[in-house]
Amino acid sequence: MSGLLVLAQIVPRNRAGHQTCVQRNGFCPRWIVDNIGNYKEPFLRHVELTVLAVAFGFAIAFALALVAHRRRWLVGPITAVTGILYTLPSLAVFFLLQPITGRGVTTALIALTAYTLLILFRNVTLGLDNVPAEIKDAARGQGFSDRQLLWRVELPLALPEIIAGLRIAATTTVGLATLAFLAGAGGLGEPLFDGGEGINFQSNVVVAGGLCVLLAIALDLLLLGVQRAASPWQRARG
Repeated sequence: MSGLLVLAQIVPRNRAGHQTCVQRNGFCPRWIVDNIGNYKEPFLRHVELTVLAVAFGFAIAFALALVAHRRRWLVGPITAVTGILYTLPSLAVFFLLQPITGRGVTTALIALTAYTLLILFRNVTLGLDNVPAEIKDAARGQGFSDRQLLWRVELPLALPEIIAGLRIAATTTVGLATLAFLAGAGGLGEPLFDGGEGINFQSNVVVAGGLCVLLAIALDLLLLGVQRAASPWQRARG
């Protein structure tokens, strides 16, 4: 009988010891292994938000840069407007848009796209402005029209600056997208701030934060590979 009493005292202690890590919100490798599958959907949503926001932002900024490249007086106003959008507090934007666009992916994408515009517009404009004048003169001397000059000379030579802007915008958006859950869009920020039962905060930080870092690195390397593939003359020069 005494042996049963001793065993009954040991089991609760062992159970309590096994749960201490989660209860204290400590770093629990075993908890991570058991719950890693729960991060698949938030991670995929995070990728979706990041890629779509950068793609939409690039489409808008690229079109604005092309117009401003021909009408130089537009550079200042466009830079000012996109600069204002970039300086708005992200938390405020996520909440202010909700009465207009509701909670969900649309609201998050509008906010995330707005934050990419200044970076992308500046880099596209900078790349086009840095094309040497003698190269443009030589192209015109060969009979290139303005359209041919833009697409066959200026944009290829501006590609390094354009890709650099995309790389900065992508890594920045990966970080901002962690707040997209405040707009009801999900993402890796959701498990970080989930207050549900059994949630281990420090382990969440390691997994969700680690996935964000890996995503940022993967996108950066992908864009760098695109730049190298699209700029063979740079490899030859190196």
